[in-house]
Amino acid sequence: GLFVWHLQNPGIRQVPCQFVHLCRVANGRLITFQYFNFLKRMYVTQYNKDLSQRAKPKSDSVASPFRELQQLDQEKKVIHKIRPISPVHQPLSETSSRNELREMKSVAEIEGSITPVRAEAKEDRQWKEMKLRLDDLPGILARLSKIKLTALVVSTASAGFAMAPVPFDLTCFLLASLGTGLASCAANSINQFFEVPFDSNMNRTKNRPLVRGQLSPLLAVCFAASCGVPGIALLTLGVNPLTGALGAFNIFLYTCCYTPMKRMSIANTWVGAVVGAIPPVMGWTAATGSLDAGALLLGGILYSWQFPHFNALSWGLREDYSRGGYCMMSVTHPGLCRRVALRHCLALIGLSTVAPALDITTWTFPVISLPINLYISYLGFRFYRDADRSSSRKLFFCSLWHLPMLLLVMFTCKKSFLEKEDKGDLLGGNHGRAMEIRLP
Repeated sequence: GLFVWHLQNPGIRQVPCQFVHLCRVANGRLITFQYFNFLKRMYVTQYNKDLSQRAKPKSDSVASPFRELQQLDQEKKVIHKIRPISPVHQPLSETSSRNELREMKSVAEIEGSITPVRAEAKEDRQWKEMKLRLDDLPGILARLSKIKLTALVVSTASAGFAMAPVPFDLTCFLLASLGTGLASCAANSINQFFEVPFDSNMNRTKNRPLVRGQLSPLLAVCFAASCGVPGIALLTLGVNPLTGALGAFNIFLYTCCYTPMKRMSIANTWVGAVVGAIPPVMGWTAATGSLDAGALLLGGILYSWQFPHFNALSWGLREDYSRGGYCMMSVTHPGLCRRVALRHCLALIGLSTVAPALDITTWTFPVISLPINLYISYLGFRFYRDADRSSSRKLFFCSLWHLPMLLLVMFTCKKSFLEKEDKGDLLGGNHGRAMEIRLP
């Protein structure tokens, strides 16, 4: 309960001056016990500025994405009770004021012990620079260069080298494969360097080294230069200038044309298909030193294969591409995306039929390759008709084994170099006989 009394007690004159000044404000009025307690605390805190009460920060109700310390989760709330003062008419003694000071000092010490824990928690929640270890560097560089895509590029270049109608040269083959791989690593690294702000918005690419900060941009550019310059030099000096020019043109096309066009127009898919069609042409030119009909045929097969492969892949990543700001057929023109995939599935059948007509393979190649070409065309038709994730996924996985199977069948049905040489000698002999007949 509350009781009321009047401040006209003669014992009040023994209270210190400042306390008397505070009390005179309320002189002639009736005050409550709570107000008297407040006046007493004001008197104590004026002499001790460090004993001012501090508001304890409220804990976040929303779970933060960072890992917090278990000590903060298990921290108990400490409630400090203020001991009420008995309403006696005697003046405040020095012992009571000392006891109050001790209690408030203990509270300040407890709060001081809690603040370092909260400071550590804030430091753990902040972003920190990741330190690069030498043991992790090979794996990081492999992901920077897209090692799986680079392996596909080297394999298609090797297929072009193997399909060339010349004797197999192991040294030239190794130099061409190494130079093509280095050029591909350089192009992929530069591509990731340019697309860091866009890759961070996509679930598919948010864990790339440059996005996560595992590698500095300067180191990525240095790695691209250390791969691109030796790769082009190796293709130009070790193989032939034509192959080196194709490698340099492919790096330019991939980094300076295809990469910016991905956010401008759906024509980037056709430009990217040209980029993927050049490696088998480089393999052919590395073996022969010239651009023949066989090189263009191999490039055409790789060009058409990429549309069902990439369109089916992008269909399941439409949300990611839209979030990243990429202009893809699957996002802006879904009907065109499915039609283009089906057209190029059927184009693979026609290109396989042209191979024996160009004297690259025997006529058994179109017959043997017909079942796998019909199967991918059937999956392309289902993708065009159903337009769902299931059909796109089946078409994508079929394209993964379709290309190596088609190239392997093409290599087994390749016309041997001896047959072509005998045929050339036969044509040369007939031409010589005709000249002899014409001569008198």
